[in-house]
Amino acid sequence: MFKAEYSDRQKAPHNERVCGKHMFEGYCVDLAEKVAESCNFDYDICLVKDGQYGKAMENGTWDGMIGELTKKEADIAVAPITISSTRERVVDFTKPFMSLGISIMIKKPTDAEKSVFSFMDPLSYEIWMCILFAYVGVSVVLFLVSRFSPVEWKVEETGISNDFTISNSLWYSLGAFMQQGCDISPKAISGRIVGSVWWFFTLIIISSYTANLAAFLTVERMNTPIESAEDLAKQTKIQYGCYQGGATKDFFQKSKVGIYQRMYAFMTSAEGVFAESNDEGIKRVRESNSDYAFLIESTTNEYQNMRKPCNTMKVGSNLDSKGYGIATPVMSDLRDCLTLAVLSLRESGELEKLKKKWWDERSECDAPNNKESGQAELTLNNVAGIFYILVGGLTLSVLIASIEFLYKSVVDSKKSKTTLGSMLRCKARLSFRGSLDRDSSAPVTPLKKSTSTVNS
Repeated sequence: MFKAEYSDRQKAPHNERVCGKHMFEGYCVDLAEKVAESCNFDYDICLVKDGQYGKAMENGTWDGMIGELTKKEADIAVAPITISSTRERVVDFTKPFMSLGISIMIKKPTDAEKSVFSFMDPLSYEIWMCILFAYVGVSVVLFLVSRFSPVEWKVEETGISNDFTISNSLWYSLGAFMQQGCDISPKAISGRIVGSVWWFFTLIIISSYTANLAAFLTVERMNTPIESAEDLAKQTKIQYGCYQGGATKDFFQKSKVGIYQRMYAFMTSAEGVFAESNDEGIKRVRESNSDYAFLIESTTNEYQNMRKPCNTMKVGSNLDSKGYGIATPVMSDLRDCLTLAVLSLRESGELEKLKKKWWDERSECDAPNNKESGQAELTLNNVAGIFYILVGGLTLSVLIASIEFLYKSVVDSKKSKTTLGSMLRCKARLSFRGSLDRDSSAPVTPLKKSTSTVNS
């Protein structure tokens, strides 16, 4: 059997039946060499005639590697042959040299588009709107209770006043929400109750937002259409299939699990979802528009994900647990020795080294970096919205200050019966210098003495 991750032809044409252990390389070739050395026998490598692993035929015989073993045309089969009860009835297997399971292969999705306001993602739109309404509501209630509470009123030379105007109430609530101080505070018990519940509310909201913000900004999120077999089973948009003649199809066909039964029913009812080979299924995934998933053994899935064009990925956990074993004819003298050799290689770590050699070290794709593994540095796109708000706030502030400056100049020019131009020049000098010359002839409206630092 020819399979890229397990054996590869180096010198022979792909359309000829070939034998010779020096004409191949791969995981299984290295494994055969190691077990032969351990069991002290010589061997030769030949490709199976029909290129199949082995399945039962209608007449009771077997094709592929299993068939050649039953016919005594081969002594051992070192290949990714899944150990199954059906095959175990006609051949003997060693202990598994590799553990695996059925997995889902999909086309790698593109990264989720980053929003400039992604810093708002930790809270939903509904929560942000509720916070806004709560802010306005608390400010209005604080204004009302301060108006009706005698404690909040104070007597001054010019009359009585109350610090909690509607504008100051809004400012106080905003300062509390931003966890900043304010130059006024409620004196009445009713006002302090309003302030206390608002503080508690903001404490919980800010804590929840902060806890979720790091995860939303640093985790690289991808638009993965499915993440498990359950996701596949409950949808029909994405088609899925498996190799037409192998253990994967047998698993779904014989499964008593409801999800897998539904999946098999879908595959048998859909047209063209089964593949004539794993290569065909993998090619279909790579050329799809993310609308086809291929059910394939996890080891092959992992290997193909490291091959160009590097646009496939494994999602979810394995659907089952099984293993690959070395097959021999029934009652073969080699079986026990091969089993001991496999166990010895597993215990010494040689099997893991072989897998690393033929999977990781020969990868054609870039190794996953921090971004791909979930830890991504913040980019300008993540926080650009904060800068937009800052620039917008500064621009609005300058605009309002200009309007206030112009409005005050118009009012003062009318009061002092001077031209608007003279008043604008006078106030401009005051703004830039911080004071006026004593001998200045320009009219100036005297500044009012204020008894409070808060506008009322």
